[in-house]
Amino acid sequence: MSSTLPSFQLTPEMLVPRLGEALVRSGHISELDLQKALAYQQEKIAEGKTYLLGQALLDLKLLERSTLDQAITEQIIQLRSALQAANRNLEQRVQERTSELQEALERLSELSQMKANFVANISHELRTPLTHIKGYLELMVTESLGPLTPEQRHALQVSQRSSDRLENLIEDLIMFSLASRGEMSMKQDAFDIRRLANLSAKSATQKADERGVTVHVLADENLPLVQGDSEKIGWILNQLLDNAVKFTPSGGRIIVSLKEEGANLVMVSVADTGIGIPPNRLNEIFEPFHQLDGSSTRKAGGTGLGLSLVRQIVEAHGSLLDVNSIEGRGTTFKFPLLAVTKDEKQKHSA
Repeated sequence: MSSTLPSFQLTPEMLVPRLGEALVRSGHISELDLQKALAYQQEKIAEGKTYLLGQALLDLKLLERSTLDQAITEQIIQLRSALQAANRNLEQRVQERTSELQEALERLSELSQMKANFVANISHELRTPLTHIKGYLELMVTESLGPLTPEQRHALQVSQRSSDRLENLIEDLIMFSLASRGEMSMKQDAFDIRRLANLSAKSATQKADERGVTVHVLADENLPLVQGDSEKIGWILNQLLDNAVKFTPSGGRIIVSLKEEGANLVMVSVADTGIGIPPNRLNEIFEPFHQLDGSSTRKAGGTGLGLSLVRQIVEAHGSLLDVNSIEGRGTTFKFPLLAVTKDEKQKHSA
């Protein structure tokens, strides 16, 4: 059993909405004529036919074919003109909005540059008086300016640790300002990432012990040298370890892992069993001057620059920083570094 679908043909009249109203306004037909034609059209549609208003007007001899064709043509021209005008208005609005967005971006870029310049200037201004403070503290601690009581020595040692922390914060600000202006220099040398990781772990051990946290380094045997800026990679490891210690409760552990992947990559990771990061807030940790806990009672200190700089330095090495975290169970930061091949190693040793 076969069935055939009714044929359908698009006609000019189908493109004209409210044709009857237009014919009444132009005086071609009366309102009564329109009502008669509409009623006749409904009768035909009820019989299962595709029946247009114009055909009804013609069949009832209420309108001439030439008049209907002219009216439809005029309506199509008016619709086309209205559509062109709407398109012009839309294009103008898009251009205006694009211009506004461009101005906003330029202003944002100016503000970002001003911020970077401000941070750089302030950081350098802070450096000079801090150098004097550290110098005199050293003179007093070594009793170059006279003998000290045990209480005085302890107070000066506390001051020294605070000045060291302040110096580190200032250095971070300077590094951030350089990175923001695209002026951070990168050396490309072959270095022993295992040795660097061990040094960073040893540096973090005292603070970790105070918090009841253990730090371990796990490295593959015969790990190759890697290519990069050893000073800045060391800074990254120190920063990641410092964060891990800061956010890992007593009894937790931190593991620095070094694994060779393929023939030319070494994967560096720092994993902790700390408090973790909520999934919806992972991107926030890389925002400069931002802390997830922004309250006045937050326990963890810092400028909020550390992870922002870590990612910038990793990317400056042509690598990518990956973070995986489970709230309440810990966080892992990892990034690959290019391994030095045998030929490159010989070239460096030559």
